[in-house]
Parts: sequence; C-alpha cells; structure tokens
Amino acid sequence: MDKKLIQQKLKMWRDNLAQLEVELRVILEKKGAAAAEGDLSENAAYTMATEDAETTRVRIEEIKKIIRDLEEGK
Repeated sequence: MDKKLIQQKLKMWRDNLAQLEVELRVILEKKGAAAAEGDLSENAAYTMATEDAETTRVRIEEIKKIIRDLEEGK
C-alpha cells in the first residue's frame, strides 16, 4: 500500500477513534446520572448505558488494532 493511502486511512481511523472516545465519555456521564437515580437492579437506563459503554469500548479496541496494524505496515 502506498504511503499516501496509508496516511489517509490512518487519519480516517484516528478521527473515528476520537469520535468514539467522545461518545464513550457521554455514555459514561449518562451511566453516572442513571446510577444516581437509585436502585440499579431495576434501572433500565443504567443497564443500557453499561451495555453501550462496553460495546463502544470493544469498538475502540478494534480501531486501535487497525491503527497499530496500519502503522506497522500489516
């Protein structure tokens, strides 16, 4: 792959990563607000925020791997 294309892909993936990191912060804020509402065992907003946070963390790790692979030329 030529260097220009690699740089373009790196920029795209880094932008995606930055956006997901912002989304994760927002989700964690919502999770904190939901936790403040009380009983977590029956709190759907808390459960949803927890699941969304985990999904977003997985996506972040996948993108970090893609970036590492691009940087290493794989």
